[in-house]
Amino acid sequence: MYRRYLPTLTLKKQQLQAEIRTIEAKAKAVRQAKADLEKSFNSWIAVFSEAEAFPDGIITVSNVRKGRGNIAGVDIPTFDGADFKRGDYDLYYTPLWVDIAANHMQQAMMLDLEAEVLDEQVELLGAELRATSQRVNLFEKVKIPETEENIRKISIYMADQQVNAVVRSKISKGKIALRGKEAFERQVDLS
Repeated sequence: MYRRYLPTLTLKKQQLQAEIRTIEAKAKAVRQAKADLEKSFNSWIAVFSEAEAFPDGIITVSNVRKGRGNIAGVDIPTFDGADFKRGDYDLYYTPLWVDIAANHMQQAMMLDLEAEVLDEQVELLGAELRATSQRVNLFEKVKIPETEENIRKISIYMADQQVNAVVRSKISKGKIALRGKEAFERQVDLS
């Protein structure tokens, strides 16, 4: 039974490892996209220092939409997007670049949220990978050798019992033959 279950566990372990590598690569790409976005900010970021040009609360996350996925029997969250709220600001007194900056900030926040969900996926899959690896090691290094040793001991015991049964059978057969011979001799003597 352990030998039949072990390949399934090994396959699950390999699938989890592959998925973790894929998600880590995706998270790295998302973080690189955010870094590229921030680099594009650098050319005009100095305008943020203007006094009260960029109002507080101009953009906030109102809802992070997460779905559910399943990888190798592990339920993981998936990033389905986010909803943002734009704060009110006076269009006459606010510089024109505020809308562009707000859009860039929204994109950066979206990438941060996606990276967080990807990190959560890696964490959940990593925990399952550790558990699966422990099971694989348990089966390979403990349960299968232990069971094989128990089967060997049982086989030896059964072989000993079989030899004992044969010996007892021969002894019984010999005693029966001896009694039969003695009975025959008594009959012959009586005749």
